[in-house]
Amino acid sequence: MGEGHPECPDRLRAVLQALDSEEFADLLRDEPEEATLEQLTRVHPADYVEAILAIRPREGDRIALDGDTIMSAGSARAALLAAGAAVRAVDEVCTGQVLRAFCATRPPGHHAERRRPMGFCFFSNAVVAARHAQAVHGLERVAILDFDVHHGNGTQDCVQNDPSILFASSQQMPLYPGTGEASETGVGNVFNAPLPPGAGGDAFREAWEGLLPAVEAFAPQLVIVSAGFDAHARDPLAQLRLAEPDFAWITQQICALADRCCGGRVVSLLEGGYDLAALASSAAAHVRTLLRS
Repeated sequence: MGEGHPECPDRLRAVLQALDSEEFADLLRDEPEEATLEQLTRVHPADYVEAILAIRPREGDRIALDGDTIMSAGSARAALLAAGAAVRAVDEVCTGQVLRAFCATRPPGHHAERRRPMGFCFFSNAVVAARHAQAVHGLERVAILDFDVHHGNGTQDCVQNDPSILFASSQQMPLYPGTGEASETGVGNVFNAPLPPGAGGDAFREAWEGLLPAVEAFAPQLVIVSAGFDAHARDPLAQLRLAEPDFAWITQQICALADRCCGGRVVSLLEGGYDLAALASSAAAHVRTLLRS
């Protein structure tokens, strides 16, 4: 992405290193295949997908799609693999091979709108996963829960007219991308809980205690998590004050809800987190809780 860009390869290296310890020896580790055109076009128009995939800079070159979103020689393949990981995780969870899955991938996906890449994102990985669960595994109701510090405007854009997918999100406001007001409700399937700069774990937990009853009333058959860890107090791109126990808490709450609603089935996808040490420890707390809950 270029020198100094926050969405850097070291992010993924930090997460994988944190999970490469004896504590996580029981994790099953799979490599994804690239998402297919069919899987992507359940969410994005074909001309958009083809236009993104046609951008293949030469090694060492970069093309900026906007002020934040840059493509290098490997970006198209990386985006396909990130979406493909979400699809594979859905397959493994929905067929009972595993109960829960975490996709350690980049680029993230929750800012990618139906027809627009933005915020480091090219494809809406969580919605690709949800629509795959519906099309291939016959699920009727899927919930996407997003605790990234930035609002998942792309996820919301892709599902706000689809009552079969619920989207619930907490996020700092005001902050990029400027969406996520509580008044944004889609067709009754969108639930936003904005938090002011400086809010800490107590406010975060209170917000989700308000959101989760609506999720449970929806009775999802699968829960997909947009797991961003940039609400951590050490993150340089925002001003919330969360710590590792807060990420463990929300993960435990999500797992408990999934146990009640859908046999415990959870697919979690890495989104943001830009302080490497905080990202690593927070992702470890999240995966630890997925394993133990």
